[in-house]
Amino acid sequence: MNMKRLGACLLVLALAFVPVFAAGQAESAEEGYVTIKVANYALLESGYEPFWKDVKTGFEAENPGIKIEWITAPYGEIVNQVVNMAGGGNKVDAIFGEIDWVPGLVDAGLAAPIEDILPEAFINDFYPDVLKSFEVEGTPYGIPLYVSPYVLYYNKDLFKQAGLDPNKPPKTYDEMLGYAEKLSQLKDKNGNKVYAFGQTTASVPVSGASLTAMIFNFGGQVLDAQGNLSVDNQGFRQAIEMLQLLDEKGYNPQNAKLKDLRNLFALGQLAMYYDQSWGFNGIKSINPDAVNFTASAEPLVGGQGLGQSLLQAHCFILIDNGDARSAALSKFVEYVISEDVLSEYLRDLTPAYPAKKSMAAMESVVNNGILKGASPAAGRVKVQTFIPRISDLNLELCALAQAVSVGNEDVSAAIKKFKETTAIKISQ
Repeated sequence: MNMKRLGACLLVLALAFVPVFAAGQAESAEEGYVTIKVANYALLESGYEPFWKDVKTGFEAENPGIKIEWITAPYGEIVNQVVNMAGGGNKVDAIFGEIDWVPGLVDAGLAAPIEDILPEAFINDFYPDVLKSFEVEGTPYGIPLYVSPYVLYYNKDLFKQAGLDPNKPPKTYDEMLGYAEKLSQLKDKNGNKVYAFGQTTASVPVSGASLTAMIFNFGGQVLDAQGNLSVDNQGFRQAIEMLQLLDEKGYNPQNAKLKDLRNLFALGQLAMYYDQSWGFNGIKSINPDAVNFTASAEPLVGGQGLGQSLLQAHCFILIDNGDARSAALSKFVEYVISEDVLSEYLRDLTPAYPAKKSMAAMESVVNNGILKGASPAAGRVKVQTFIPRISDLNLELCALAQAVSVGNEDVSAAIKKFKETTAIKISQ
């Protein structure tokens, strides 16, 4: 057993004998209610804060015996906070986060199988292929509020300025390069350079997930079905070559995070870029007028690929803290992931696709909104095998992207180095 797994096991054993939980439950019982703790970074982001405050108010009004306690930290720190709290004997009941967080929290011994917390009828209402994306060794460990592939956002006004039809976005990478040649000649109203195409490559795990989606566009893969590194394929190489070409032509902002691309797009300095569907909330928060010039399109088709993308989701990752808190947590999850709660949220705040069959009627909201152009892509997502070190894999993908762009390294040499470094890291 390696040291990381040994540490995770010791954490689980330690938590099993920490008496603080019994005391906490007794206090709740004496006061007549159960308190559940929900870790949620979105409370610190202005675009999302009002929604989650309303969730707490509405849920507690319907369930007077249950109180919600928010645990907050910035996006990049919330997982570490949850793990550190657990090490001190103070486990949260749920984490609002992203699908890529699931394997790490499972490996740390914190995440519980959803079937241990949620009723069977509720689980069965989710699309089976969606739940499959949350499986670790055949068991789903997260429940999605909504889902999205990576979508191509583009600026209709910039298309018009470049003499392009704003109702005909590119469908392939070759077409995109033709569009990019014209778009890259533009300047914004302040004389700033307009970047033609944005793909995040910054050293954060979500950038690695976005790069994986791009590799899927080309029909490539990163991991095989058993979770082994598998990059000796044409699609993988073609995606990395495309990243290098985009950098050579100056089309892609170097080392940009998604939030950087959202900012550039909101300010009219980026014509096209890949993002999770809910990235539009960040765009709109910077520039409310973005609703008038933003449109979406399906992921581009590269090489011999089919334009497949990676499923992304905002989800709840659940922790089992005993019967009373688990029952309260189940009610909370069922309350949030309902049409009544999510309909306005998906329509006005965070465009995305419903994950439940009973919410299929909400597709009309999606198809008539900002995601209309990208809607067909929801049926072409590809499942990425989960491994405990998925975050390390994603960071190595970012390092590879930076090597062939900023570093201008030879693609073959960079991929060879990536294979050697990554194979060691993900096997630890």
